Amino acid sequence: MRFHKHSAAFWIAAAIALLLLLLAPLAVSAEEAHGPAGLRERHASLASQLADNPFGGPVVLQSQEAARRIDGDVYAVIEHPFAAVSAALSDPAQWCDILILHLNNKFCRRAQQQGMTRVDLRVGKKHPQSVDAASLLSFTWRPPVTSADYLSVRMEAADGPYDTRDYRLMAEAVPLDANRTFLHMGYALSYGSASDFAMRLYLGTIGNDKVGFTRIKASGAGNEGFVDGMRGVTERNTMRYYLAIDAYLDSLSTPAGQRLEKRLQAWFDATEKYPRQLREVGRDAYLRMKRDEVQRQLAARS
Repeated sequence: MRFHKHSAAFWIAAAIALLLLLLAPLAVSAEEAHGPAGLRERHASLASQLADNPFGGPVVLQSQEAARRIDGDVYAVIEHPFAAVSAALSDPAQWCDILILHLNNKFCRRAQQQGMTRVDLRVGKKHPQSVDAASLLSFTWRPPVTSADYLSVRMEAADGPYDTRDYRLMAEAVPLDANRTFLHMGYALSYGSASDFAMRLYLGTIGNDKVGFTRIKASGAGNEGFVDGMRGVTERNTMRYYLAIDAYLDSLSTPAGQRLEKRLQAWFDATEKYPRQLREVGRDAYLRMKRDEVQRQLAARS
């Protein structure tokens, strides 16, 4: 079956694919948490990559494409004390303050349902949108593992919109010294035939210029290019969420009344370092939209 790019069927498929793109980075690596000793070993094994990489800082981004499965990991040394990292990332309400920084997240709240804590996220367009018009992804929050030298958090969602399922989002961290922490964030999701078709249609048409961060050999030219397709999708959104965590943590050192503006400005500035991959809207449009969405989110808590 063929689709003309102006047909209704094309745009329906494109909309499904775009939603899948937005949801993709919110899940966790098929790889389980390393644990405190394993994470320290991972830090040591990644030493050369953390010291020399295209991000201009101690960040390693990894991705893997499998049949109807998206997996990825980011490892980073962040300039924040472990106690501050652990306090923030072990709190589902603060995760909502982190997740809302992403361009396409419209609303997030911590909720209680049948004795379980949930993180309800609404995902939508890169432009202003009502909460009801955005798609719901509801995560079950697992009790975090915390100690003086280790943190592990995990969220799971069995089902998502448009034939997606098995979402997992995790983060773990260990202290390196008094002011630095080693962070691992992982994600994964699975998707069925309908989403697979929509994604392939999108990536073959209006999304065919989107790329990730991993450099690969360009076919037949001998030059390096960037990974594209589903790996590109995964890498772009992985980086967006890592930058959101870092911007949020950095804002905590400022007076409470200044934190929102600091983290919004910091997230946008950080994404602008990678315009080829991450630029979508202008600064003013992003700031106006996010200020409104955060106020909407805060109002729902009261």
